[in-house]
Amino acid sequence: MSLAVRPCRDGDYASITAIYRLAVLHGTATFDVEPPSLEDVAARFASLRSQDYPCLVAEVDGAVVAYAYAGPHRPRPAYGATVEVSIYVDAQHRGRGIGTRLLAALIDETVARGFRQALAVIGDSSNAASIRLHAANGFAHVGTFANVGWKFGRWLDTVLMQRALGEGSSTPRSGA
Repeated sequence: MSLAVRPCRDGDYASITAIYRLAVLHGTATFDVEPPSLEDVAARFASLRSQDYPCLVAEVDGAVVAYAYAGPHRPRPAYGATVEVSIYVDAQHRGRGIGTRLLAALIDETVARGFRQALAVIGDSSNAASIRLHAANGFAHVGTFANVGWKFGRWLDTVLMQRALGEGSSTPRSGA
């Protein structure tokens, strides 16, 4: 398996849309219930990239099989040093270390951009693989919102995880 992690490009949006579509339709990692269109995904990623948030993909043998990005936690200026991270791996490629490598690269990119805290909001408290992935990359469990999402005929929790980035809370973000 030839694995490469690289910045997202416009040509990756169709693969990202397909990966996310399956997550929406068959999984509880996201609380979306309708998959977004290719145009919606393209607009979302173009906006993130234009604001200098990192967006990465993982390729296996030249095909995009996973993606990860960091985005704003909240729009208020005081949250400017905090990002919320998301990662999705195609179901056929899980369990091969792709998510670990991709999330580590995303963390490196957020540090390089001067962010100080990263948050993960993990859909479904029974999503053990995602919780383990984040914990292996330095995230700590900081809370659970119980029964806040309704999908597939049942209530779902969200698990909140956090890790410091770079100098963490010892200094403000550069330019803040």
